[in-house]
Amino acid sequence: MTARSTRRGTRRSPTLRQERGLLGEGALLVGGMDEVGRGALAGPVSVGLVVVDAATPTAPRGLTDSKLLSPSAREVLVEPVRRWAVAWAVGHAGPAEIDAHGIVAALRLAGRRALAQVRRSVGDVDVVLLDGSHDWLSRPHADLFEAAGEDPGGALDAPEPGVRTLVKADLQCSSVAAASVLAKVERDGLLARLAAQYPHFAWEQNKGYAAPAHLDGLRRRGPTPQHRRSWNLRVLEDEPAHDGAAAAPVAGDGVSADVVTLETAVRAPGAGADARVG
Repeated sequence: MTARSTRRGTRRSPTLRQERGLLGEGALLVGGMDEVGRGALAGPVSVGLVVVDAATPTAPRGLTDSKLLSPSAREVLVEPVRRWAVAWAVGHAGPAEIDAHGIVAALRLAGRRALAQVRRSVGDVDVVLLDGSHDWLSRPHADLFEAAGEDPGGALDAPEPGVRTLVKADLQCSSVAAASVLAKVERDGLLARLAAQYPHFAWEQNKGYAAPAHLDGLRRRGPTPQHRRSWNLRVLEDEPAHDGAAAAPVAGDGVSADVVTLETAVRAPGAGADARVG
């Protein structure tokens, strides 16, 4: 048996141990939160949020960090996770927002949008579990979005939840693993739809990351409104366009530059169909 197969064989499923510990300390609602798309060249950064309480049972079978699951396995888990959660949401911050404020502030905005959606159905989340060691959700002393008035929806004006960071939380905590699955599936779907409008970058396959087909499309066609212009797209500087002309921005078949400025999905028991904010 190889070391790799041994690791697979001993991998444990995430549990609600951390969440129940926080609930035992007095929290009524605990939210697991995870992000996807931080390192992509195109598309939004997306933040999933899954809320649990003291009555939440064991998570659906097969749930783990989305990176360890195949696309089909993630899709299969979406509906069971949504039914299992007290409430859930996926918030997005678009390329223009990333360019204007930086990736950490954009992550905060996407996370706050997810919290705002959940608040409408179940109230304020008391504590958020974040994957990793850095708290990108809490406000800094001087918030760029508040100073510039860049959040007309008021997502940043809400009460401040407690934040606990935990390295590998997506492997240990059921709510965080569930959030990672919902965020990944939601963002992948957005990029697949954008791929139909911008067909030269293979986003349906690479989801906006720096895969060879995406880089080749950038050389040939130049950046689109869905590319993060502040990113170091050095491929445009390193090589001339294959067509023998300078790369020019792609218009994108009439699609607005802010098509992914904000899209948030949410569902809670009794809420009916998904609500989307555009």
